Amino acid sequence: MSLRRMPLRRTAPGPLDEPTFSEQQGIRYLHFGTPWIQGAMSLRKPDRLVLEYTRQMMAWLLFLDPPEAPSAIGVLGLGAGSLVRFCLAHTGSPVRAVEWNPRVTAACRMLFRVPEDDERFEVVHADAGDWVADIAQRGSCPVLMVDLYDAEARGPVRDSVEFYRGCRQVVGGRAQAGVVAVNLFGSHDSFEPNIAHLNEAFDGRVALLPEIDEGNRVALAFAGPPLQVDAAAVLARAETVEQQYLLPARKWARSLMPAMRR
Repeated sequence: MSLRRMPLRRTAPGPLDEPTFSEQQGIRYLHFGTPWIQGAMSLRKPDRLVLEYTRQMMAWLLFLDPPEAPSAIGVLGLGAGSLVRFCLAHTGSPVRAVEWNPRVTAACRMLFRVPEDDERFEVVHADAGDWVADIAQRGSCPVLMVDLYDAEARGPVRDSVEFYRGCRQVVGGRAQAGVVAVNLFGSHDSFEPNIAHLNEAFDGRVALLPEIDEGNRVALAFAGPPLQVDAAAVLARAETVEQQYLLPARKWARSLMPAMRR
């Protein structure tokens, strides 16, 4: 979810968790009855990541290759399906999305070009906290992208130490290397508690990307055996990621250098 507000044209009545939509300059936006942007899609290029924070959520590519089946890329919070569309279009990985609100899923499939479930893609309708706590999900998604906000944008709706420990188990716990990317708001009251909870759950193995103009700040939390990386290797990988995925990976790598040195 982006912290940026914009004028809202209501196209669906109902409570705040009812999906509503707006369009400006070839971009379709998802809302929940408020001006807060819950996701966006380019009408001409649906698999392009329109919002900068969604591009930053892909920064795990600096450290891990897209997983191969039966492992999957996990997405908690479907939003407008931006991360799902991008991963399906640009990686060969299975993708598993967890979304508690079936109305959001229906809106994504009707207006945001999210496909129906098949062998490679699945939407699970469940509470994200319950899903990460399920022992059956342990180690299932070496990559997990977390973007869980309600209509009022009062901070993530799941952000406890227990929740983040569940995320750690989903990406592999201590057994396999995994990365969790979390969308936070840098200037929001929820930011410092979330960072504290992430550090406790991941033994301090947390790095932050720079805050963007809209206020979003993406945290990367690392699980499993320590990743053996150095600055030159990460910068070289960033160049490859930038060329292959057309993402600003070298900028991410440079911003993460202080954290990697620690």
